[in-house]
Amino acid sequence: MKIKNRMKKKLVVLTGAGISAESGIKTFRDDDGLWEGHNVMDVATPEGWQRNKELVLDFYNQRRKQLHEVKPNLGHIMIASLEQYFEVHIITQNVDNLHEQAGSSNVLHLHGELLKVRSEKNKNYILNWSTDLNSTDKDPDGFQLRPDIVWFGEDVPALEQALMITRQADFFVVIGTSLQVYPASGLVEYVPSKSSVFYIDPNPGTLHNVQNKVEIISKKASEGLPILKEILLRSI
Repeated sequence: MKIKNRMKKKLVVLTGAGISAESGIKTFRDDDGLWEGHNVMDVATPEGWQRNKELVLDFYNQRRKQLHEVKPNLGHIMIASLEQYFEVHIITQNVDNLHEQAGSSNVLHLHGELLKVRSEKNKNYILNWSTDLNSTDKDPDGFQLRPDIVWFGEDVPALEQALMITRQADFFVVIGTSLQVYPASGLVEYVPSKSSVFYIDPNPGTLHNVQNKVEIISKKASEGLPILKEILLRSI
């Protein structure tokens, strides 16, 4: 069964670290605030960047290398397969490209992307980048290039677009996130009242200020998505 574009309902999927963890990418919230052995304040804040740029550059170089070694899991693949039936929009807190590798067409990265870098002075100067980033790598004006990652304490440029997408959702699905990181955690508050909300996570967090009925599937992404797919297809 394949639905014509003009008939497709809009399915918005908010994904967090839990879905990528199944591919072998570690999450700092599962390890007492450490991210691959580092304090997140040292490698994911503007202050950490100013204190020790070499440490931050090396940290993200290692994450970039890791990304070349992992593959999408069944969760990523199943979300991509839902494009046969729905207009699927992914809003992800993850900085990897596993959704894109799995074949998803519409992916919005709230917290930036590992495979991009930008000028530390000009936020609009962004480059695709798949190798190591070094202290000698500069923008045309001579300013240092940094990971294009939204660090703690920084604005989230994609937030307005994420809100717009959320407000149009017929179905809104939260997968693999504890909903502890703002502003991503607040997106579900903007889902239309008539729309259905689903939450897939083995240890689901608390949904605050949500007017919708929420169906919780207490499983990891690769196990919960087949269940969700059956439910969604019955709605067509």
